[in-house]
Amino acid sequence: MNKERKNNILIIEDEDSIRKFIRINLERNNFTVFEASSGEEGIEIVRKENVNVVILDIMLPGIDGYEVCKILRKECAQIGIIMLTAKSQDIDKITGLEYGTDDYMAKPFNPIELVLRVKSLVRRMEFHLHDKSGVESDGPFKIDSYARKFYKDGREIELTPTEYSIIKLFMENSGKAFSRDEILNIVWGYDFVGDTKIVDVNIRRLRAKLEDNPSDPQIIDTVWGVGYRWAINKK
Repeated sequence: MNKERKNNILIIEDEDSIRKFIRINLERNNFTVFEASSGEEGIEIVRKENVNVVILDIMLPGIDGYEVCKILRKECAQIGIIMLTAKSQDIDKITGLEYGTDDYMAKPFNPIELVLRVKSLVRRMEFHLHDKSGVESDGPFKIDSYARKFYKDGREIELTPTEYSIIKLFMENSGKAFSRDEILNIVWGYDFVGDTKIVDVNIRRLRAKLEDNPSDPQIIDTVWGVGYRWAINKK
C-alpha cells in the first residue's frame, strides 16, 4: 500500500447493480473507485492499494461485513469505513459501530447523501493528515498531529479516524463539556441523519482503549444532561 493517496474509495457490495450505482456517483465527484463483490476480495484490494475509505455492505457471501471490518481495523486502523445495511434495527447499526465503522447508512439510501458522507470522512482524514499543530500532552496522554498518532504512557493506541477526531477535540478543549449534537456537528461535519447513538458508541470504544476501568471512566467523563468532556485534570 505505497501508492500515492488520491481519494481512493473501495466498494465492497455483492449486488452488482448497487455497486455500479455507487461507483457512478462517486466517479462523478472525482473519486477513484475500486470494487469487490466479497469480503475476501475487498481485503486483498486494501492490502494492495492505498484506499482512503471503504463502503462496506453487511450481508456478503463468505465472511460478512462485520468480520471484514474487524480485519480491516486490525490491519489498517486509520482507514475510513462506512457500513451499508438493509437492516434498519438499531442493534445492527450499533453492532457495526462497535466493530469500528465510522458511519453507517441503511438501504435504500440517497446517493447524494452517501457521497456527502464520503466527502466528509475524507475531508476529516485529510485535515488530520495535514494538521501541523504539533504535539500536545495531557497527563499520560500525548497526541502527535504531525504523525497523526496517539499515545498513552508512551505506548501508541490505534484509533479510527472518527476516534482520533473526537480525542483531538477533547484534548484541545480539556474540561469543556460537549453535547452529543455538538460532537456530531464538529466531528462528522454535516447534518447527521440518524441519532446520537453513533457518538455514544464511539465514546464507549474510546473508553475501552483509554480507561483503566471503562465501567468507571476517569478520563472521558459523562456530564449528565449535557454530554461528555475530557476530564483527566478535573477529578
